[in-house]
Amino acid sequence: MISLAFKKYGDHPKHLIILHGLFGTLDNWHTLASAFSEHFTVWTIDQRNHGRSEHHPLFNYYIMAADLADFMEQHEIEKASIIGHSMGGKTAMQFSFDYPEKINKLIIADIAPRAYEASHNDLIDALHSLDLSLIKKRSDAEEMLEKSIKELSTRQFLLKNLTRETDGYVWKMNLPAITANYDAIIGNVDDDKTFLGPTLFIKGEKSNYISKEDEFNISRKFPNSKIISIANAGHWVHADAPKDFFAEAMKFLL
Repeated sequence: MISLAFKKYGDHPKHLIILHGLFGTLDNWHTLASAFSEHFTVWTIDQRNHGRSEHHPLFNYYIMAADLADFMEQHEIEKASIIGHSMGGKTAMQFSFDYPEKINKLIIADIAPRAYEASHNDLIDALHSLDLSLIKKRSDAEEMLEKSIKELSTRQFLLKNLTRETDGYVWKMNLPAITANYDAIIGNVDDDKTFLGPTLFIKGEKSNYISKEDEFNISRKFPNSKIISIANAGHWVHADAPKDFFAEAMKFLL
């Protein structure tokens, strides 16, 4: 068992756990977690090798599902609803296959239960190329990354992982473990199991992460599921359209 960093919001009988995506942290969900806390005890978690959680060379969906089961036992959470985005959505799906008795309702944000093409290699290379010893202030890192990562929002998102320590800047995330296990993270979740509980897939209208072919596979593996699309939103559907995401999630959860 490893130690997972978390933040708790609210105090209600029903629990809601939120899992971030690759390179993300629990802080990405602060605004929505605060809104959900009007109705649930909300737990946002840094998954292993991310944020302030413990680093470990083992990094795949089976072990991250086990991390979540350990977390629930540690905090005496018998059952919870779960929201997972992207990598967090795959963790949530694997968790639903392995520990279905621990789930009330499941929300998967813009990811399908399949393998994806490697689309982060350029980002990973850029992060490895950053010489942290040369960084005196955060703007130095931003300027260095601009040469290889043109999109400002992507640079800002990634640099949330940079933190200052006494002798300079370091990554909060375990970049070597993420790199070494990247194929597992973009790979399939367990393809031999199904989850029969109520499940909602929320996709961004502008995202291509859930295709028509994926919808067939989703209905096979999650027979008690529905898929909705949120207009004018991409892969980060909860960040692009937070009010719509919250409304759809609450309609399903309550």
